[in-house]
Amino acid sequence: MPSQSKQRREPKREFTVVIEKGDDGYFFAYVPELRACQTQAKSMDKLLVRIKEAIELCLEVEQMDEEEGRSEFVGIQKVAV
Repeated sequence: MPSQSKQRREPKREFTVVIEKGDDGYFFAYVPELRACQTQAKSMDKLLVRIKEAIELCLEVEQMDEEEGRSEFVGIQKVAV
């Protein structure tokens, strides 16, 4: 029987990750919903590992900083100029 002292896991949250590839061959990823949540890597596999780590760290900071409020992701829009 599982111990009652184990903490229940919160449901997983999903985030939008924007991925771009630079002229230097590096992949760059950021999460619009989380302030300053970004990373880069030479391969897509490494990028996905790193962005998950970055999201976890950003969520920890967000919990410590709750009184400032949180922005809400609205969407992505293309604009022609």
